[in-house]
Amino acid sequence: MNINRLDHLVLTVKNVEDTCNFYADVLGMEVITFGDDRKALKFGNQKINLHQYGHEIDPKATQPMPGSADLCFITDTPVDVVVDELKSKQIHIITGPVERTGATGKIKSVYFRDLDGNLVEVSEYL
Repeated sequence: MNINRLDHLVLTVKNVEDTCNFYADVLGMEVITFGDDRKALKFGNQKINLHQYGHEIDPKATQPMPGSADLCFITDTPVDVVVDELKSKQIHIITGPVERTGATGKIKSVYFRDLDGNLVEVSEYL
């Protein structure tokens, strides 16, 4: 077996509509509707499918919970510009910019939380 990319992941959230608005407004993701009126957040060639807490779609994680994810997104925008954008949108920055190690090398990252408390990291490769 040779895994070559992530297609999608699923976030269980308290409120699908609020989550869509947050990720569209803060990170510029596209909200798409698919299947039986399901929602997803599309960016690049990936997407995040959303499950409403208490109404998850089978099959699902053993214990789906809002706020249990730690996500890292790669941007072409310099992280210093991302920090300015986050501040202009009143997003509380937990830490950063800081250097970290990404999947293929050194990255510069900023950390904040989404509406459910998931840790969101936005990074640029150095």
